[in-house]
Amino acid sequence: MKTLYSQSNNNNNNAGNSCSPTTDHILVTDPQSGEVICSNCGQVLTEKALENRAEWCSFNSVEESTKSRIGAPTSLARHDMGLATVIGRTNKDASGNTIDAAMRSTMDRLRIWDYRTQITSSTDRNLRSAFGQLDKLKDKLGLSDAAIEKTAYIYRKAQDKGLVRGRTITSVLAAAAYIVAREIGISKTLHDISISANIGEKELSRSYRLLITELDLKVPLIDPVKCIAKIANSLDLKEMTKRRAISIMHEVIKSGISAGKNPMGLAATVLYLSSLKTGENITQHDISNAAGITEVTLRNRVKDLRSQLDLNN
Repeated sequence: MKTLYSQSNNNNNNAGNSCSPTTDHILVTDPQSGEVICSNCGQVLTEKALENRAEWCSFNSVEESTKSRIGAPTSLARHDMGLATVIGRTNKDASGNTIDAAMRSTMDRLRIWDYRTQITSSTDRNLRSAFGQLDKLKDKLGLSDAAIEKTAYIYRKAQDKGLVRGRTITSVLAAAAYIVAREIGISKTLHDISISANIGEKELSRSYRLLITELDLKVPLIDPVKCIAKIANSLDLKEMTKRRAISIMHEVIKSGISAGKNPMGLAATVLYLSSLKTGENITQHDISNAAGITEVTLRNRVKDLRSQLDLNN
C-alpha cells in the first residue's frame, strides 16, 4: 500500500495535477498510518483516521495468519472483573522459540507472584470463592450469561454494604440468583435454587428477605402462567390440557383470586381442573408433588376456584 502511494504520487508529480472531483476513483485505507489515499493519483485525502474495527491481532506468520481477540472481555462475575494480567505457560518467546532453563525458572517465580498479587485482601478472596460457586450454580440451573452478570452485581452490592458478614457465601449468592430469576422471568422457585445450592429453604429465604430490604430491590411477582408450563412438562401432560389450564388461569388473574396465593399452588390447581375437563388421568398426589405443595393445599385451592368461578364451560 505504501508502494502504491509512492508510485501514484510520482505519477501525480509528473502530471502536475490530481484527479478531478468528477473522476471515479477507489479510496484505499492504510490501517497502519491511518491515511485514506486515492488509488488513482495517490493524494492523501484523510490523515490519522480513527480506527473503528475490532481489536484483532495476529501472532503467527503471514502464511499461518489467524486472528485472535486481544484480551478477554470484562465481567462482573470475576473477582478482578477480568482486568488482571495473566502470564502464559507456553514457555516460548515472541519468536516461538523455547526459552532456556534460567529464564523458565524466572517466569515460574513471576507467575507465582502474579497470582499472589491478584488476591491481596479478604474482599478479593471472598469474591473469588463466591464467583467460583456461581459458575457451578450456573451449570446446575442453566442460567444465561446475562443472569450471571446481574447476580454478580447484586452480590457485589451486598458485600459493599457488609451483608455477607456473619452469613454463608452460598446463601447470599443463591438469594441473589433467585432475585435475578424473578426479575428476568426465569421459572425457578426457592426450592429449586435451594437444592442446586445445597442449602436449606429457610436460610435462603432469610438471605432473600435481607437483600430485598437492605438493597431496596423491587422484585416482580411470579407469573403463574409460566408455572403451568413447568409443572405440565414435568408430568408430560397433553398440549390440550396445558392450553385449557392457561385459559382458566387468565380468568383467575382477571378476577383477582390470585392475589396473595402461591403461584405454584394456583398452577397445580388449574392443571388439575383442566385434566378433569379433558379426561386426562392424573392424581392429586402426582400433581402436588410436581408443584411442591401438599394435597391439602391443592384441594383447598380447587374448592376456592369452583366456588368463585364458573368452570362448567
